[in-house]
Amino acid sequence: MLLNRFSRRQFLRLGVSSCGLSFALPSLDLRAAEQRGTERAKTLLTIWLGGGPSQLETWDPHPGTRIGGEVSAIKTTLVGVEIADLYPQMAEQLHHFSLIRSLVSKEGDHERASYMLHTGYRPEPTLVHPSIGSIAIHERPNELVEIPQFVSLGDANFPPRGGFLGERFDAYRIFNPGNNGQNIQALVGSERQTRRLENLSLVSQTFARGRTHKVDQTLHQHTIDAALRMMTSTQLKAFSVEDEPESLRAAYGENSFGKGCLVARRLIEVGICSIEVVLPGFDTHAKNHEGQSARAKTLDPALAALTKDLADRDLLQSTIVLVTGEFGRTPQINPLGGRDHWPSGFSCLLGGGGLPSGMVIGETDPEGNAKLPTDPIEIADLSATILDRMGIDYAKEVMTPIGRPMKFCAGKPIERFRVPKES
Repeated sequence: MLLNRFSRRQFLRLGVSSCGLSFALPSLDLRAAEQRGTERAKTLLTIWLGGGPSQLETWDPHPGTRIGGEVSAIKTTLVGVEIADLYPQMAEQLHHFSLIRSLVSKEGDHERASYMLHTGYRPEPTLVHPSIGSIAIHERPNELVEIPQFVSLGDANFPPRGGFLGERFDAYRIFNPGNNGQNIQALVGSERQTRRLENLSLVSQTFARGRTHKVDQTLHQHTIDAALRMMTSTQLKAFSVEDEPESLRAAYGENSFGKGCLVARRLIEVGICSIEVVLPGFDTHAKNHEGQSARAKTLDPALAALTKDLADRDLLQSTIVLVTGEFGRTPQINPLGGRDHWPSGFSCLLGGGGLPSGMVIGETDPEGNAKLPTDPIEIADLSATILDRMGIDYAKEVMTPIGRPMKFCAGKPIERFRVPKES
């Protein structure tokens, strides 16, 4: 059910149980926005391309080959590296990233593959693993932040979840970015609001008698407290883009994804730990070139503007940016002019956060004969790399609610991202 269909009472009861807010509120004089560069704590920003973007129409084109399709390749600010001509603005920003062209996964179903990219684990029937973003806010709560510390912007089919860490570590979802959230302002005056809360407190206290432990498990009071803190916080302004210059809003794009990317930058300034911006529509089983081209018209300007904006504001060094989907598309073009699911050699961009930039890892066969790429990178190792860069013990073992010991990540960091790039 969408948040904008909730009443305020339903919002208080349900909407913030996933906020990850369990801390007191100090003064806002020490807002994270006042810090820049390496002194800031790391933020994870995931640009999620839902449906499976084609590597051949984004970051790993092979024009002129039997699998190349209709794209051409263009030069980028990385010497010797070319990407699809659908991304001319990102070609000017590519030097901020490293490019992995050899991601491999064992999951080719949308839901299972999305789960694996978010968590680093394959799904299993008896356990829900936490997403990387959930682990980040679990391990690094920020007491200066009054709004949710993990935010998903856009309509994701398979949003990040807290898994065995608990629902309070689920991503807080904003389905229509740029409009200051939904159901956040009280619909009655302050006096009536106070009376309502006093009555609610009386009912809650009466209900809790003799069943304190059970009540605590419901997160009832936590939800109410977190909602009220958020509703009165000046940090809510981060969810709105109205006070941004018109020229900057135009650069990002006057669409949901463009606004989501701009809101993401504003959330980073506030000090949000984990953010995901979703652009769906990459599942091009038919008319692949037309579908991928249409998505590029939205993705290219927004991602380029976001990258430049973060760099200009000295926020990129503290923001790990991951651009990925759940898998890629097949080298072969099917009879409908589409490309099908392909988890055996797809691409992602990874940059910021002090990670080395300018690297290109792996190669795919330009003729489409070899199923696996050279230098394959496992999803679990990508997850470990991100956690490690955020200063989180990726191999930390925690107990699940049923007493099962589980590591945050089963992979190991990619060594090339752990060693500073040599000049």
